Amino acid sequence: MALLRLDHVPRTIKVNSPLTIIVPDPGEMGGVPVAQRKVLYLLHGLSDDASAWQRYTAIETLAAAYGLVVIMPSAGRSFYTDQPNGQAYFSYLTEELPRYLGDLMGLLPRREDTFIAGNSMGGYGAFKAALLHPELYTVAASFSGVLSLEILKANPSEARLREFALLFGDLDKLTGSEHDPMVWLERAARNPSAQPHLYIAVGRQEDLYPLSGYFHDACQSLGVASEYHEEDGHHDWFLWDRQIRQFLASILGPIPQPE
Repeated sequence: MALLRLDHVPRTIKVNSPLTIIVPDPGEMGGVPVAQRKVLYLLHGLSDDASAWQRYTAIETLAAAYGLVVIMPSAGRSFYTDQPNGQAYFSYLTEELPRYLGDLMGLLPRREDTFIAGNSMGGYGAFKAALLHPELYTVAASFSGVLSLEILKANPSEARLREFALLFGDLDKLTGSEHDPMVWLERAARNPSAQPHLYIAVGRQEDLYPLSGYFHDACQSLGVASEYHEEDGHHDWFLWDRQIRQFLASILGPIPQPE
């Protein structure tokens, strides 16, 4: 495997943004070229960066076993949102970054070979990307995702209120806005057959535990395909390491064994 740290200045973000990329070595997995590999966009949570998944989980080992390219961008504390200050993190994730990797590495995967997943804030970003750009991804996963923004208004500090207002605008108008996961889901329900499959996983001991079940129930009532998994666990990397293993096994099968 090759583990790449790439720094660039996207026009959508206007500041240096590091990427962590895992790429199978040429010659592995039957010599399939990078351009034909399956690709996973893997998004970090609120307090992390592009290095988090590689540092705290077995994703590098899993990528090697599956011959999977893994793209891990940095998004700060943006909630993967196009912000009023001009930093367009959602446009970066769904538009500029795929084009950039195509130009740089010849990485132009088909929709059926492209997945997106994330933990916590990254679960929010993964489902936003998948439901608003269903043409890009075949499966999306949320691990302990922030799948309702109502929780952001529950007893926040003044500093947190100011931060979220910079991201989303008037918090009293979040419900029903472009930032509301239920709005994305209602839009997806207009053409459910065109949507990526949604994979939802959460730990029972998490503060965010109710959000995943609520979102899955909404998927079922609106006819949008989703599957739901819960297990004992807290909002931490022990849980997310298990969840990424289980997710990849569900979409790619058991880890291939050496011949």
